[in-house]
Amino acid sequence: QVQLAESGGGLVQAGGSLRLSCAASGGTVSSYAMGWFRQAPGKERECAVVVSRSGGSTYYADSVKGRFTISRDIAKNTVYLQMNSLKPEDTAVYYCAAGLIATTTEANFRSWGQGTQVTVSS
Repeated sequence: QVQLAESGGGLVQAGGSLRLSCAASGGTVSSYAMGWFRQAPGKERECAVVVSRSGGSTYYADSVKGRFTISRDIAKNTVYLQMNSLKPEDTAVYYCAAGLIATTTEANFRSWGQGTQVTVSS
């Protein structure tokens, strides 16, 4: 089973940018649908972005569309989440996940990272 490790979180002012990284081991990112989920304080975890195994299909939640971009570096076996124009409501723990099907359903993702905190100040 693939192991995932996120990095790149931190504190940023509203309007700023961050790039999250998700390094995979024990499997290749091109063999999985990869997703970024997030959980804000007091809220349920939600799907923010998903990319299919082929990389040809992506899903962006309406709340992040136009601001977030998912990408993969196959050679580095890493998935990235570029987050621009950040808003205070983007504050959350961000999790990287790997699954066999590119859906927004958590249950379809069997491997999860430990999460990285993103805090956006107003």
